[in-house]
Amino acid sequence: MRIEEYFGCENQEHWLSEISSCSWSAGQYLYELLRDHMLKKLCGESTIVLMLEENGKLISFCTLAEEDDIRGSGFSPWIGFVYTFPEKRGCRYAGKLLQAASDLAGRNGNDYVYISTMESGLYEKYGFSFYRIMKDINGEDSRVYRKYVGRSFSRQSEKEADGV
Repeated sequence: MRIEEYFGCENQEHWLSEISSCSWSAGQYLYELLRDHMLKKLCGESTIVLMLEENGKLISFCTLAEEDDIRGSGFSPWIGFVYTFPEKRGCRYAGKLLQAASDLAGRNGNDYVYISTMESGLYEKYGFSFYRIMKDINGEDSRVYRKYVGRSFSRQSEKEADGV
């Protein structure tokens, strides 16, 4: 298994097709944003799409973006569009992407990374803590979680990655 970044990969059409096979409505929205070249316009130019794949088959994906469905909060970056295909659930694959996104956010100088969700009890398993309720772009309440990824966290993660 390895993590690919959509905008930096060679075979975007293949990965776009893989994302399009997602039955989740938000996954279909991500597909449309990517297909229409609108994701970075909507979520910020530094937005990336992380994809966990094995042998050309997409297992899980998420975004790391300046903005997500909570607008104008002053908080950034946001992890969004977190999805694991049903046949691969229960193996904590999304956790690999959440960790990669968190590490990247920390290396980019952020103190926290945020997630907006209606889920409860999911992201806590991956080191996120409930932060507050905020209104999403539809005016609905959304649970915002955050995870500390500041400098001390990033240094520790780099040491672990290096086997230190």
